[in-house]
Amino acid sequence: MDRVQARGHVAMFGANLMWGLMSPVAKLVMASGVVTPLLVTNCRIAGAAALFWILSCFLPKEHVPAADLLRLAGAALLGIVFNQGCFIFGVGLTSPGEASIITTTMPMWVMVLAAIILKEPITLKKAGGILLGAAGALILVLSAGSRTSGGSNPALGDLLVFCAQFSYALYLTLYRNFIRRYSLVTLMKWMFLFATLAVLPLSSPALAATHWSLVEGSEIAGIAYIVAGATFGSYILVMVGQKALRPTLVGMYNYVQPVVASALGILMGLDVFTPAKALAVALIFSGVWLVTNSKARRQDSHH
Repeated sequence: MDRVQARGHVAMFGANLMWGLMSPVAKLVMASGVVTPLLVTNCRIAGAAALFWILSCFLPKEHVPAADLLRLAGAALLGIVFNQGCFIFGVGLTSPGEASIITTTMPMWVMVLAAIILKEPITLKKAGGILLGAAGALILVLSAGSRTSGGSNPALGDLLVFCAQFSYALYLTLYRNFIRRYSLVTLMKWMFLFATLAVLPLSSPALAATHWSLVEGSEIAGIAYIVAGATFGSYILVMVGQKALRPTLVGMYNYVQPVVASALGILMGLDVFTPAKALAVALIFSGVWLVTNSKARRQDSHH
């Protein structure tokens, strides 16, 4: 494994660590009902756009032709608007456990789409690794017993979370080669700007009707983490990982999220460490190792 690939692995682990923390934080932020899923989504997208444009002021400028701006607009819809919007709304309607289970489908979609679009072969190691990771993630989620805390509309919530996973898998696959043309910040500032322009006109009436005086300090802190950590920071790390690793391997790191959620529960005294959890973690990281060492991954390292 060379330095670029190692950096990609570290970046993807870090991004999914922050995303793993986001689900419980988002649920807590929306618990009072004052902060709606729509408000969280808008703060997340518009806040990250502002941070990326501010950061770009301190970096060399890159010219992006109109044709590539259109491609970035498409990337913004798949990788940000549909992915983030569907996920936040879905988590608000279903239980965290159901949402966690559905997120385990994303690496499988990446593998299938990469085979269709990028002609990336589905090897025995790759398929086996994804299945090992999925098994480990399911053991973690089901052992947590969080499926009992249902939402107001679990069926619709589950469908929205599924749409979020499929949308992100399509983004990782379709734009895998395109993103190598520009720097990370250039890509992100345009993608988040287009995403902001897509969501704000639709949600401005709801934002104006929000009772901002009722938003508590803890909720503001939660939103700040979602914007600065789970969006701005994690998308930077995903771009580093996406440029260094194959789409299927990038998708595999999705299985880190239930590990983080379980570890957080243990640290907070809400859960206990069991042999089943140890087995689950071993399965997840064995799966990542198998996909890393699959035939398609070794071929890619020579490009």
